[in-house]
Amino acid sequence: MLVLPRSRTTHGVMQASTKHQEIFPDAGRHGPMTDIMTRPTMGKTLMLNAADNIAVALTNLEVGTDTQQGVSIVHRVPRGHKFATRPIASGEAIVKFGQIIGFAKEAIIPGDWVHEHNCGMGGADGTLTHDYAFAEGAIPVDYVPEAERATFEGYRRANGSVGTRNYIGILTSVNCSATVAKFMAEAINRSGVLDDYPEIDGVIPFVHGTGCAMDLTGEGYQIFRRTQWGYTSNPNLGAALLVGLGCEAFQIDRMKEAYNLKETDTFQTMTIQEIGGTKKMIEWGVERIKEMLPVAARARRTTVPASELMLAMQCGGSDGYSGITANPALGVAADLLVKQGGTAILSETPEVYGAEHLLTRRAVSREVGEKLIERIHWWEDYTRRNGGEMNNNPSPGNKLGGLTTILEKSLGATAKGGQSPLAAVYEYAEKVTEKGFVFMDTPGFDPVSATGQVAGGANILAFTTGRGSAYGCKPVPSMKLATNSEMYARMTDDMDINCGDIVDGVSIEDKGKEIFDLMLKVASGERTKSEQLGYGDNEFVPWQVGAVM
Repeated sequence: MLVLPRSRTTHGVMQASTKHQEIFPDAGRHGPMTDIMTRPTMGKTLMLNAADNIAVALTNLEVGTDTQQGVSIVHRVPRGHKFATRPIASGEAIVKFGQIIGFAKEAIIPGDWVHEHNCGMGGADGTLTHDYAFAEGAIPVDYVPEAERATFEGYRRANGSVGTRNYIGILTSVNCSATVAKFMAEAINRSGVLDDYPEIDGVIPFVHGTGCAMDLTGEGYQIFRRTQWGYTSNPNLGAALLVGLGCEAFQIDRMKEAYNLKETDTFQTMTIQEIGGTKKMIEWGVERIKEMLPVAARARRTTVPASELMLAMQCGGSDGYSGITANPALGVAADLLVKQGGTAILSETPEVYGAEHLLTRRAVSREVGEKLIERIHWWEDYTRRNGGEMNNNPSPGNKLGGLTTILEKSLGATAKGGQSPLAAVYEYAEKVTEKGFVFMDTPGFDPVSATGQVAGGANILAFTTGRGSAYGCKPVPSMKLATNSEMYARMTDDMDINCGDIVDGVSIEDKGKEIFDLMLKVASGERTKSEQLGYGDNEFVPWQVGAVM
């Protein structure tokens, strides 16, 4: 059983030496990996923490290459991957960011490539434990005075929430009503009627593959109901239809009763069986949308404080740069938003696995920290019941990009959370009511995870990627942050910000400020690259949990 000594840690992360603090004066202020070092002295390799026994290759390193760490490469190391900086014995911990990312499967010599073939999850006794130190490291937020807070131009809704977009949504209670929902949206979008309503961003059908053959008392049903209600009430929708078949397990009337929903000029429901068939249903839906358009179009952008932003944070197609560049920069942006009184949601529970101790230390209370650990234990049981294991994540693409174990991936992913105190932990698609930095339990699969965050109330999303994820998230605008300059150059039409220049000397603080500034612009109506490309129609993917009956 191996635990890093607490006596040498700050918030669970090993401190860099004084020498490294002098070279990198910003070290110690970049989120979970507090000693991340952003400026390689020679530009070829990067050692992130004085406690590490590996370094990261910033270019392909061929055999015989000498490195700043005083070792010569003995096995080719691809860009973004790791190599040993000193001898590592079989069974010894492999350390990156000052944290354990795995254990040597065999003896590793200095200069050797460190990856799946010689780095695994199990230590000498096959276990890794953490000291959770619940709530011992929470640092109070230094809030910006209200009079000095940033603003954006948003849509203030009748219930007080604020949207960054103004869509009309067509939700479906069951997959059997997916086709009519699509036909309704196509009829409106083809008709040209939206040209008369520039304040409407579009009509979206939110279709899925569930809604029936589920246990009405089970966890899956509760999750699905929260998701449907969450999208219906998301502030980025100016109006919504909810359409069904009629005989499905998920009954619209039961949802309306559960949430005390009343039909209004911006919320209508109907089923195919009740109205008399497919054609009548489509005609009904088209007419209802036409009636809703002038009502929803009354909305106008007004100046509102940045505290009204609820940021969903995602990372997908991660690589060896994710935890070094884009993720910690997004963490800085999240901290800036929290200081403005806003909300930032970290999710993807399988991708904080092994780094959860860095979050429990920042919890505002033991109760909040323990709720996170309860969800971790749920996932351990969930994967076990389904014949899997937590280390099945990272994906093959992640591994090609340089990530080896879920521990390594999680340490990088957790950096998106910055340093703010963990104010609350929510289950999937629960309404987020706390301001500040919060966590929502979701899978690591990006569309499912983001769907839960949007259902929770998120009105803007930031998505970091190293391999180059193609993703959008209607009704919420998604900003894409590239982790490395090479991918950004290849996929510039898809990426909103290049964070790869951090390894060339741009500070993480400056990049975080750039992300925050873009957040305000996008919230005010500036279209992201994914919006310009038309992404977002197929990314509504509710989490399906439980037996299909």
